[in-house]
Amino acid sequence: MPILALVLLILAILVAGILLLPLTLVQRYRVGTRRQQARGWLIALNLSGMALSALMFLTGSAVSNIWIPNAFRYSALGLLAGAVLGVLGLALTRWEPSPRALHFTPNRLLVLAITLTITVRIAYSFWRAWETWGGMSDRREWLVTWGVAEALGAGGVVIGYYVAYWAGVRRRYKKHERRALRSL
Repeated sequence: MPILALVLLILAILVAGILLLPLTLVQRYRVGTRRQQARGWLIALNLSGMALSALMFLTGSAVSNIWIPNAFRYSALGLLAGAVLGVLGLALTRWEPSPRALHFTPNRLLVLAITLTITVRIAYSFWRAWETWGGMSDRREWLVTWGVAEALGAGGVVIGYYVAYWAGVRRRYKKHERRALRSL
């Protein structure tokens, strides 16, 4: 009986996660577009977490490259494209320095583009899992396996964007701190 309850609990958590996915994506957009105060500890946490994610992502795609052609290349190119978008995002961010704090508001269009990239990648993963679960015939195998490297590239865009963006926010925050200390 306890094993059955554990299996049902795990299944309920999985179903709840899938059902709450649209809400989490909407919340990601809402939080990503609101005015925020730059806080050193939060910037460091976000930057170190995204840098670790990038390292693990590249390591995983390098291993996946054994079975999935071009996985590492698409992942690295995705990270590079995301970094370029992150720099663009920094340029389009509205900065509000004051003597007490630095506030910033990310660009809505870029946050929407990143959120939609995540949404499309998740939808593709669900579709791919569904097709794989149903058993592939030889005729459809190319359709299911096609796009894995490209999906990794999309993931790289998201990770690269946030690494570059938080690195830029950190740089801007440090510059603001130095100015605030000089004015005292």
